[in-house]
Amino acid sequence: MKIVLRLNHADIIIPRGSEDQAREFYCNFLGFKEIPKPAELQKNGGLWLEISNAQVHLSIQDGFDPSKTKSHLAYEVSNIALLKEQLAKRGLKWNDNTPVPGFIRGDIRDPFGNRIEFLQSV
Repeated sequence: MKIVLRLNHADIIIPRGSEDQAREFYCNFLGFKEIPKPAELQKNGGLWLEISNAQVHLSIQDGFDPSKTKSHLAYEVSNIALLKEQLAKRGLKWNDNTPVPGFIRGDIRDPFGNRIEFLQSV
């Protein structure tokens, strides 16, 4: 019997009061859709987002620096070259990653220091 069925959501940290900046980056630029948080959780700040069939929650946690971790979320993209151009226009530094079979990949740090990996199948 399977106990774990699927990933429900992933959670990353953003600074207190940065929700508008997060909306601009994740929704306006990357194309995530903001979804409503339950009323009882709205007082905590942050955002809930959705892309395809996955949710990403952006939570507030004081005193945590995500730029000091290797933890990350990885998103599959259709055109990594175009993405790299758009990221460069925003001044975001692209880091090529060690190749893995079947994928071109690299990563950036979001405006809050969270590592984001992007992959394109080849």
